[in-house]
Amino acid sequence: MVRGTLEVLLVGAKGLDDTDFLNNMDPYAILICRTQEQRSSTATGKGSEPEWNETFVFNVSDDVPELAIKLMDSDTFSDDFVGEAKIPLEPLFSEGRIPPTVYNVVKDEEYRGEIKIGLTFIPEDNHGRYNEENFGGWRE
Repeated sequence: MVRGTLEVLLVGAKGLDDTDFLNNMDPYAILICRTQEQRSSTATGKGSEPEWNETFVFNVSDDVPELAIKLMDSDTFSDDFVGEAKIPLEPLFSEGRIPPTVYNVVKDEEYRGEIKIGLTFIPEDNHGRYNEENFGGWRE
């Protein structure tokens, strides 16, 4: 059974459908890994090409098939759903690291832009320690 820590680097997005007609949209991302949910900062006034460069950490096991990222536009009265990307985690569990990669953002089965995400998986050994082979050592 695979257990460990998933580190997600949310780099940015481009070509997003701008849902605001009067102003640039203020996008943010909600990252969902099974029951764990985290929210990025709001890229105020960044419109369809926000940059975050934020890192998020999740505890995972092999029964977590994907990471979902929902992009939202922060508005005064209610936030608008821009689209989402679903990233399968199986390749990450075997590779250990996936450099920042572009994934399609989709809404109603239609392309709505791209999001750039980097992933790192740090496996946990049988004693609860994280084996960081890629980093040359152990961390307790």
